[in-house]
Amino acid sequence: MLRVLFLWLLLAPACRAQEPVVLYYNERPPYLMSAPDGGVHGLTADPAAAAFADAGVPARWMRMPSNRQLALLQKGGQRCAVGWFRTAERERYARFTLPIYRDLPLVAVVRDDFALRDGATLRQLLAMPGVAVLVKEKYSYGGYVDAALAEARPIRIATTAESMAMVAMIGAHRADLMFLASEEADYLLQLAELRDRGLRVLRLTDVPTGERRHIMCSKDVSDDIMRRLDKEIQQKPGGP
Repeated sequence: MLRVLFLWLLLAPACRAQEPVVLYYNERPPYLMSAPDGGVHGLTADPAAAAFADAGVPARWMRMPSNRQLALLQKGGQRCAVGWFRTAERERYARFTLPIYRDLPLVAVVRDDFALRDGATLRQLLAMPGVAVLVKEKYSYGGYVDAALAEARPIRIATTAESMAMVAMIGAHRADLMFLASEEADYLLQLAELRDRGLRVLRLTDVPTGERRHIMCSKDVSDDIMRRLDKEIQQKPGGP
C-alpha cells in the first residue's frame, strides 16, 4: 500500500504537467475567429496556437466572454487568454508571454456625418463638446489613448458587447465614436452586416504605432511553460 502511494506521489506531478492549458478566446475578427475544423484562426490565434504546438504544450480552445476570461484567470489554474495588452493592473494576477502581434495605429469608427475628417488629432476629437465615446468594460486601449481619455474625460458609454456589436451601436447613434485598431476597423466595416450602416474610419495623426498583444496566463501556469512559449515566439519570423 505504501509503495502504491509512493508511486502515485511520483507520478502525480507528471500527470498534472500533461493537463491541457485552456486557451480562452472571444470571437473577434480578424484576431480570433472560430473555424469549421473546430480550431481558431486569426492574427493572434495563429501565432498563439503555433507557440503552444511547437513548444509541445497541450492546449485546447474555449470560447469565453472577455470579462469572464479575466475573472477566470484571477482564480488560477491552467488557463491562458489570447491577444491581450499587458497592463500594470493585469500583471497583479496574470503573467504574459512575449508579444505575439503588434496592432496598427488605433483609429476611431464614426458615422459618415461626423464633423471631423482624417487629419484630426486624438486630442481634438476628445475635446469636442458633448462627444460620447463607446468603450468596452475593463479594456485597455493602450497607454496613449487611455491617458488621453482620462485627461479629457469625455462622455463614456461602457458596454460588454464585442467589437462587431459595438460598431453597430455607433451606426444606431448609441454613441458618437469608438476606438479600434486600424486592421480590425477596416475588416469589420467591409462585412455585409456593417457595410451599409453609414460608418467610416477616422484616422488620427497623433496616435502612435499600435500596442503589442500577448498570451496572458494565470500565475499557476509554470515558469517552464512560459519559457517554452517565449522561446517559440522569439524564433518566429517577425518575433519580438
